[in-house]
Amino acid sequence: MFSIRMGVPEMEEFWSSLCSSVKNGTATKTDIELHAKTGKTLALLSSNPKHPGLHSHEIKALTRRYGVKVWESYLENKNSKAWRLFWVYGPDKSDITIIGMEPHPNDKKDSYKKITLSDM
Repeated sequence: MFSIRMGVPEMEEFWSSLCSSVKNGTATKTDIELHAKTGKTLALLSSNPKHPGLHSHEIKALTRRYGVKVWESYLENKNSKAWRLFWVYGPDKSDITIIGMEPHPNDKKDSYKKITLSDM
């Protein structure tokens, strides 16, 4: 079992804002769906980062850029703008830190150059 942490400041702010808008009833339908998909993905990631439904795999371009193994997991699939969750192991042995969440980059050439990740 892993503890899920949010990267700072971007992911922590994003997740807090999304949760607040869902809780207080101001979230859009899209935000409500994204909240549900993210919650399900975080639960699977916490229990088993290699769960087949997550399709977790290392993104070598991001690993080279950030100097730590960066993993990508699916929030959804079979959708042209399917969301992806980017994460790393740590800082503690039993932690996973979410450092980014973006729609899948559609362009093939240098697609991960556009992605900016939070700090742990």
